[in-house]
Amino acid sequence: MNGSHLTSAASRYRLARPAGGAGRAAISKPLDGRPGGKVGVIVGVLALAVFMSSLDLFIVNLAFPYIGRDYAGTTLSSLSWVLNGYTIVFAAVLVPAGRWADRIGRRRVFTVGLAAFSIGSLLCGLAPGVAALIAARIIQACGAGLMVPASLSLLLASVPANARAAAIGTWSAFGALGAALGPVIGGSLVQLNWRWVFWINLPIGLAAILLAARVVPESRDERTAGRPDVAGAALLAACVGLIALALVKAPVWGWGSAAFLGTLAGAVGCGAAMVLRSRAHHSPVIELSLLRSRTFSGAFAASIFY
Repeated sequence: MNGSHLTSAASRYRLARPAGGAGRAAISKPLDGRPGGKVGVIVGVLALAVFMSSLDLFIVNLAFPYIGRDYAGTTLSSLSWVLNGYTIVFAAVLVPAGRWADRIGRRRVFTVGLAAFSIGSLLCGLAPGVAALIAARIIQACGAGLMVPASLSLLLASVPANARAAAIGTWSAFGALGAALGPVIGGSLVQLNWRWVFWINLPIGLAAILLAARVVPESRDERTAGRPDVAGAALLAACVGLIALALVKAPVWGWGSAAFLGTLAGAVGCGAAMVLRSRAHHSPVIELSLLRSRTFSGAFAASIFY
């Protein structure tokens, strides 16, 4: 999660027809009667989740050498999946999560995401080996993929229209702050033990869960119809995952090897299948019409290549 991811997420909610085609219904009833101070608290709680997600990514980057030393004999290509696994699953969950939140309740999805991220953080710190660490990171990624879009949906539903731009700016700024503080906080924590770069999320996550239950109002889009395209999300994850696998293994396989080219071909096939499903599905993974927007396309491409 970095600035480009936050920009892309915000762009989707400003430009896209949100879940189920009910974008106006989803944000047309902000809590205008809610006191300004209460709205500020709500924005703070929602931004806290984005801060935690961004902080975690940049702290983990710094902890890599220490993790490698602790797990003797681990190759760099294996260790890279601590990051790659997180990124792939996060991208796959992020797309349909907004639709799930609109359907079953945004605060509910937000809270489940926070809980999953916190549990994943606990398990990351307890991981006895790289395989367990990667599995725990996947749980973290599922949590982040749920809480980030749900937090933005809740923000748009809770903040009056005249204050919405400032609220989105605050939400994005917290993500940038997490990225900036990651190396600083991580540098201190790894001196104790690299496991603390994950355990630092536990008090933040617990505080966010308790505050969300107390101050964040539940909201949903009653006009949302149909289930999200889970198969399309899986195809998107497979596409990104195969590309990552090809790039990681290319030095071993060879850039012109059958394994490398076959993996890329599989990625192209999954991507093509995802596009075909998006054309026909009532709740597609990607609204293909949005790709005509230069702003959306640029933000989307920046997130993918990052």
